[in-house]
Amino acid sequence: MDITIEPIKQRINAHFDIDASDKSISHRVCMFALFADSVCRISHFLYAEDTLRSLTIAQSLGMKYEIKEVHGKKQLFLFPPKKLQTPNDILYCGNSGTSMRLFTGLLAGANIYCVLSGDKYLHVRPMGRVLEPLRQIGVTIFARIAEDSKKKEVAPISIIPTNKKIQGFTYHSNISSAQVKSAMILAGLQADSPSSYTECALSRDHSENMLHAFQKYDYISIQNDVIHITPFNVFNTTNAPFVGFDIDIPNDPSSAFFFAVLACIIPNSCITLERVMINKTRIEAFRILERMGANIIYENVQKGYESTADITIRHSHLKAVDINENIAWLIDEIPALSIACALAEGTSRIRNAEELRVKESDRISVVLEGLKNFGIETYEYPDGFDVIGGNLHYGEVDSRGDHRIAMSFAIAACVCGGKIQDCECIQTSFPNFLAILEKFTQIGK
Repeated sequence: MDITIEPIKQRINAHFDIDASDKSISHRVCMFALFADSVCRISHFLYAEDTLRSLTIAQSLGMKYEIKEVHGKKQLFLFPPKKLQTPNDILYCGNSGTSMRLFTGLLAGANIYCVLSGDKYLHVRPMGRVLEPLRQIGVTIFARIAEDSKKKEVAPISIIPTNKKIQGFTYHSNISSAQVKSAMILAGLQADSPSSYTECALSRDHSENMLHAFQKYDYISIQNDVIHITPFNVFNTTNAPFVGFDIDIPNDPSSAFFFAVLACIIPNSCITLERVMINKTRIEAFRILERMGANIIYENVQKGYESTADITIRHSHLKAVDINENIAWLIDEIPALSIACALAEGTSRIRNAEELRVKESDRISVVLEGLKNFGIETYEYPDGFDVIGGNLHYGEVDSRGDHRIAMSFAIAACVCGGKIQDCECIQTSFPNFLAILEKFTQIGK
């Protein structure tokens, strides 16, 4: 599906709930519920293509679920299995790298046979970063070698069970990746002895926060940036290790950020986004906007396993910025940030962001191609790029099946008009994105 977007010619004054629950947490509730002792109740689950893949995979492992209307709102009920079942078919992850990488760790620890596969876009993304550390702790695991590389391991992935549990481990990751960390935690919880995990820089910490909230015993503890993992069997309990949980998932800050950028670049606009998660590892992009001169206010802060706030963003004159720290905290928002940089005064520089090249697309090259098509001068580097601030002009961009590319340039087109190709991918993370955007501009499909 291709879309055309007309320029917005009037100010935006809006206050709304984006109804796009956090994707990372939605994935994880499907996995953690497999180890719960009773039914889990989830409010505001994200019913998007990626997260529904995780739900379907959990179902293949023995979990049952129901979706019910409770007080006029949809609620997801998860019924854990007594034990994990060996799936009788390939586990299809679609476009979801989170599903593939995290379930690989979970199933490696469970020591059951499975094959994980995905769509054509997921099948070119590197999986070695998860497979290699799992092999080091005794997992027998195979993957396809990409045709364009003698070393890059890609899906499908096969896990072969052995006659013993995986080994406890001490592992340091040289990449800051929440997916690698979560996969190793899920494996370590099912190992034969305690483990520890460290990383070069703190990545998103949803897994740790949620496990702290759900665990019956101290399976996960953190001291001096070291994650200590105690296996389930150490406490000699015959019951499931996690309590049945009842949680409300907040709105995804990565999804909310598109409309934060929109507020900044449409003159005289003001947008308030309700119930947005404000975990420090997830709102770095908002902090960058503030450094660029954006007027942002956080109100109605609610504490919980993840804190939330209503975030108000007002149109501002933006100035260029250098971005080279905490990249893992804003890796998903850099495409949208590049749109803000395109309209900022001066040259913005992004470095240490080579991780962008192994996301749903090579986001460095695809972002720069899109900016060029919209009239912006850029310079490319192996680990980032420069954006010379200027004026956006009508342009067209191919999203390459990357949802964040599609949505970022949809926001850019709100300034000058444009056409975005291959927009079905938006369904993977933010199904109602276009419906919200259509309140402010005309969209042709």
